[in-house]
Amino acid sequence: MADSDELLALEHDGWQALCRGTGAAHYGRLMTDDGLMVLAHGLVLDRAAVVASLDQAPPWDTYQIHDERLVEGVPGATALVYTARATRAGERPFVALMSSLYVRRDGELRLALYQQTPIPGDTDQGAGTHTRRCSFLPAR
Repeated sequence: MADSDELLALEHDGWQALCRGTGAAHYGRLMTDDGLMVLAHGLVLDRAAVVASLDQAPPWDTYQIHDERLVEGVPGATALVYTARATRAGERPFVALMSSLYVRRDGELRLALYQQTPIPGDTDQGAGTHTRRCSFLPAR
């Protein structure tokens, strides 16, 4: 099983990639071949569609992760559930519940399923314990 720190580090790596505009490459490597993302606006994207869509996505300026919880599944599968708040200049903050299901394949944690549920009208979340201003550090 993965622990909370390991999964949280993977989530921060993903958010930092989205901040740098390198989300396509990051999620292309991280997702399983059959992985899916269920997005807040009603789309379900497979890995290839995620990579294509992130090539055109504007970067985030800041993000916060808080209220994180771990849900252990079958051996080798663990979900991280949390509330996220992300901002871009000139846009309203995006606040949603996030679920990331990680599975261990060939000894590596891989993202099998990611799901967003927007929290309507909840754009004023306070700073969480894992608040990050997007930085431009080298990817791991």
